[in-house]
Amino acid sequence: MRRFEGKVAIVTGGASGLGLAVARRLVAEGASVAIADLDAARARAAAEELGPQAAAVEVDVSVEADAARMVRFAVERFGRLDVLHNNAAALGAEVFGRDGGIVEMEVGVWDATFAVNARGAMLGCKHAIPALRDGGGGAIVNTASVSAFTGEDEHVAYASSKAALLALTRHVASMHGADRIRCNAVAPGLMLTPLALERLSARQLEEYRCERLLPDAATPDDVANLVVFLASPEAACITGQTYLVDAGTLAHRPRHAIKAFEAALRADRLTR
Repeated sequence: MRRFEGKVAIVTGGASGLGLAVARRLVAEGASVAIADLDAARARAAAEELGPQAAAVEVDVSVEADAARMVRFAVERFGRLDVLHNNAAALGAEVFGRDGGIVEMEVGVWDATFAVNARGAMLGCKHAIPALRDGGGGAIVNTASVSAFTGEDEHVAYASSKAALLALTRHVASMHGADRIRCNAVAPGLMLTPLALERLSARQLEEYRCERLLPDAATPDDVANLVVFLASPEAACITGQTYLVDAGTLAHRPRHAIKAFEAALRADRLTR
């Protein structure tokens, strides 16, 4: 399929994980893609992998001047803008790794999380919308998380910032539908990115498996399928919506997960 022939997209956090999977799909379907990432070297490597239809731009999405420059770069390099995928997130150990409970929360960690996850998406929308409007409309897809829908005992800043993206999505859709600009969000559960596989132990992966209804967790390509669909003409009448990609994690009562985990523990004891 060549649904994006002649179209131009920006993917933030595009040098790895979900962002890179989305960039690959968009290029394969004919789009030119600006790969925006804080890691300039990885962004350049990704652009080189994808060929002349891709270009790297070093961006701190939390800085307004960078967000504006990112949009200018895409328009000047490729001539227009049709798609924005707000995917960048603060997942480094210095922020995400210190994001625990509310009583222990460091204000700096909270602010740094919101600066990237929420303000970064807002700034992307703010500066991309005029360019999308100039081209006759377009699509924005925000990467949220199932964390926006649940309560846990850690990562309160991350979850709260992702919940903010749900409101941003609905408001942008409401404010700019008349401009033929659609805005939707995807909310992945566990996604087997290289970073997740590096950080999670075998025990943690088993715990996640017991929470799901389906045997396998999502891969970046699984989520990219939905992102690219929502950005495509096939989703022309979809806006203001959030779609979960969690292998059924939130589709059942917690008791199901508890029973599955207990069964897994029994099976483990029996095989020893």
